[in-house]
Amino acid sequence: MLQNAWKGYNCSLFAYGQTGSGKSYTMMGFGTNKGIIPIMCDELFSSIETKKRSASLDQEFQVSVSMLEIYNEQVRDLLNLSLHVRGGLKVRQHPTKGFYVESLTSHAVYSQADIESRIVEGTRNRTLASTNMNSTSSRAHTIVSIYFHQKSRNNAGQFVTKMSSINLVDLAGSERSDISGTSGDRLKEGSLINQSLSTLGNVIKCLTDKTKGKQFVVAPYRESILTKLLKNALGGNSKTAMIATISPADIHYEETLSALRFANKAKNIKTTAVVNESQTDKLVRELREENQKLLDMLRRGQMGIGYTEEEVAEMRHSLEEQLKKNQEEMEKMNNSWQQRLKEAEAQNKLKLEEERQEQERMKSVPHLWNLHEDPALTGMVTHFIIPGKSKVGTLKGTEILLSGLSILPDHAVIYNKDGVVNVRPNADARLLVNGDEVRSDKMLRHNDRVLFGHNHLYVLHHPQDLAKQLREGRSVEKPTYDAAQQEIAQHLGLIGITGNRSKNRTQDDLLLEEELVQVLPHVNQANAISQELEKRVHFDIILVAPQARGLSEGRAEVCVKLVDCISGNEWVWSKNKFTNRKYMMAEMYEHYMEGQTDWDASCKDKDPFWEASDTEVPIGTVHVYLQSLAYVIELDETLAITDFRGAEQGYLHVAVVPCDDQGLERREDFLENPQEMIGKELHFKIKILSAKNLPTKIRTCFCKYKVYLDDKSTMTHESLQTGETHDINHQHLFTFNPVTKQFLSYLTNSSVVIEVWGKQERGSGEQGSLLPSSSTEPLSSARSSASDVVGANGHITDGDKCKLLVEVSTFRKRAERAEQILMRIKSLLDEAVEEKLQVLAVEDLLKVLGSGSSATLSRDLSDNLGASKDNKGNANVTSEACSVQ
Repeated sequence: MLQNAWKGYNCSLFAYGQTGSGKSYTMMGFGTNKGIIPIMCDELFSSIETKKRSASLDQEFQVSVSMLEIYNEQVRDLLNLSLHVRGGLKVRQHPTKGFYVESLTSHAVYSQADIESRIVEGTRNRTLASTNMNSTSSRAHTIVSIYFHQKSRNNAGQFVTKMSSINLVDLAGSERSDISGTSGDRLKEGSLINQSLSTLGNVIKCLTDKTKGKQFVVAPYRESILTKLLKNALGGNSKTAMIATISPADIHYEETLSALRFANKAKNIKTTAVVNESQTDKLVRELREENQKLLDMLRRGQMGIGYTEEEVAEMRHSLEEQLKKNQEEMEKMNNSWQQRLKEAEAQNKLKLEEERQEQERMKSVPHLWNLHEDPALTGMVTHFIIPGKSKVGTLKGTEILLSGLSILPDHAVIYNKDGVVNVRPNADARLLVNGDEVRSDKMLRHNDRVLFGHNHLYVLHHPQDLAKQLREGRSVEKPTYDAAQQEIAQHLGLIGITGNRSKNRTQDDLLLEEELVQVLPHVNQANAISQELEKRVHFDIILVAPQARGLSEGRAEVCVKLVDCISGNEWVWSKNKFTNRKYMMAEMYEHYMEGQTDWDASCKDKDPFWEASDTEVPIGTVHVYLQSLAYVIELDETLAITDFRGAEQGYLHVAVVPCDDQGLERREDFLENPQEMIGKELHFKIKILSAKNLPTKIRTCFCKYKVYLDDKSTMTHESLQTGETHDINHQHLFTFNPVTKQFLSYLTNSSVVIEVWGKQERGSGEQGSLLPSSSTEPLSSARSSASDVVGANGHITDGDKCKLLVEVSTFRKRAERAEQILMRIKSLLDEAVEEKLQVLAVEDLLKVLGSGSSATLSRDLSDNLGASKDNKGNANVTSEACSVQ
């Protein structure tokens, strides 16, 4: 890429892959391990120094850098936060240069260390913005642009400029929500966060189709900010490379495959790069001519015919901005590079001196440094705790100025007296120290973790206390973001909920706890946003056991329960659905913080906090064990419906009845040995008759279930409530021919899990935003969810109860059938004694033993005797019952 830049080509490099696969590490590096960008900058300036030794006096090399972030389709200049405007910086289109960001600042640099300093500055600004605005760094695109100009004289003695733009792009995480987790969510594709990567994929597909010779294909560059700015890199004047980063974990198989497919398509794209070389005098002349044309158009007001006043005003503004930009470029060309470089060097020296003084101060003064979920953003923000009193809050002039979720104007006070640091939260302020909520004065020690509100997580560095701990021989470990979040979860009772001790925890237990730790801060943030925006809803973490999801085995699933504080209605969201909605809540909160008047969704369907009352909700599950079918015995029971906590939510009347191929029920048949069923055909009906005592807020209900290897669920119709009962009256005939050993094992050991779903009563909560705010404590959700999670394990016990109930019922009916057979045999014997018969026909006995139906004695005694003798002599059984046997 550097060789191409020296030749005057535009170059682009972008990294694509899911979050955590190593994109940022590859591009930026971490710690002492340098990434591509630092290495490239180092090589660039090394090459410049080498060239300068043999260069003429007229030859000049110019390097400048810019850094921007695209989040939620808004552009932010990371090297100049004062340019932050509502809706982000505008993206304009130049007739020859293509799309560019209006007012984006570029800074002259003279060394690799200078570029690194600028990138660190941009990263620090990115940290502040993401923390204050509650955005997620993994969902933002970062573009570092290095502009490299070479000025020299050609053979004719004219000044010639070679211009190269090196764009280094760190794309957002490419992971997509699980389809099963977001299916049916009306807002699944509504978030602008997902728009840019989707559009990028569409653009690459179109460009691939063009490469294959397809005609009339138009790439949708204009559909997102990202693709506008990458237009040259993808299909224009640039030499472009792509890095696809993948995860080695098998649980990320689908995303890995998706990233490789994306890379395979991208490598087929062909760009047409040209050397950007122009005479400097010609460039200045062209800019002057273009400026004159723009001025003439503005003076005459030639904007075209048929445009509205707003469109004319927008075009006038665009012309003025273009004129301003051209004037700036002319000034840059007229000013000597050395003059610009001296100004930049002076500014950088001042900044380096300030950073040096800060580093020296950090060695002796206690201070707070930030923890962030992105390791690259950890340690970027520092707040010194000066001797005396330091206020924390949102008020201007506050010593430690914070903003964002749940940060009060006067949030807390930190005292530093004689080297002892104490913190005191103000009333109603959320403050956690080492995961524990603080309501009064608390002394802080070195490496204590302090959480202000919901987003601002800091660690105290206390040089004197650190030295004391080291003298005492204590081991001092640097805290991490994950450890701090795990600490918070532990204080809320979410660690160790599996019931296993730390020594006996399985891999599933550890994965479950890791997932809980990841979800917990997002749930707390969602609750804080809801409270601040007065949305009157509350979120709880819950665990749903595999049995409650219709599975016989597996790991508990982390879900989020949404509670309408006005109507009391509840909905259970999958983690993926909640995550998607959480991003949209953050968007809404950001618009609210920016003061936009239309921050609240005008339509309920676009409100991420709202769920319609007619949305289907899971009520619970019923486990119906099929052991009785193995003995061709019917089952007719009223079983408890249990929810994810194992709590009873009502009762379901279920019957499983053997029948013939026409659906006629066979309630008198009986098999003593289930193995006799192998190779035969089996027909049975599953009946779901009614549900009763369901929660009062349930208006309608329906059931769905799968039998054996079914791919699709069998569903009942929706039933309305009549009194306390929902009449379902569902029946479905199943046929298995032949019965195999595997299916017989399924009948003997497994169950059909019937999921009971319903729709809730329409409550006043749909207009609840006009009512007073709920006083629900932000932490109560996590505390209550801990008990919910513990209850999830109880669901398995309820399944065992169902199995035991069916076994007892089956045993009882087997005993009843055996008793009936004995009574029939006795009846046959009594009849034979009464008729003074000495021999009973085998056929008669087999009829009683095999079919279970009533039998009568054969009247032809000689035939019976003959049949008996034949059976004894030939050892052949010819009766139908014996054939089945």
